[in-house]
Amino acid sequence: MNKRYLTMLKLWFIRSPMKRAEYMKNQKIFRHIGKRVMITSRKVPLYPELISIGNNVWLASGVEFITHDVTHFMLNGIDSKNKYQEKIGCIKIGNNVFVGSGVKIMYDVSIGSNVIIAAGAVVTHDVPDNSVVGGIPAKIIGSFDKFLEKRSRYAMKHTPDNATQKISKSCADEAWKNFESIRNNK
Repeated sequence: MNKRYLTMLKLWFIRSPMKRAEYMKNQKIFRHIGKRVMITSRKVPLYPELISIGNNVWLASGVEFITHDVTHFMLNGIDSKNKYQEKIGCIKIGNNVFVGSGVKIMYDVSIGSNVIIAAGAVVTHDVPDNSVVGGIPAKIIGSFDKFLEKRSRYAMKHTPDNATQKISKSCADEAWKNFESIRNNK
């Protein structure tokens, strides 16, 4: 069995995304994985040696790293005079980065430090330090400092239990009350 698929099979049995990242670090799956990294995905991308992940990086579910393209197969089928090669490229993620659910990061992209990438974004170009990006293709939609300031004001009396990934009825009720309150004040 292919080592990549065997590794993915092993990753299915590691429930904690922090422990999953630590396992990937110990197995030297990626070029580099820093400290305090969470990897939710159990999928090992093709050519993981082309991916470097900094410290305090949090990768939500469904994040995809695209380290190559396969257009060379199509090109070689229409042009017998030239031999086209597979295009590969590196992906570098700085420190203090959150990558939202369903994000796709293309090859030859460097993501700076203190960055938040919104869910569903497609990152096709470098992302500068201290920015919040989103969209297809991803563009700057805010600054990290403004996000941090806004988020520091967020507080709830009841909080989810991250260990069990459950919330109490009182936590859910408070969240719904806040949700409705925002909409009624518009």
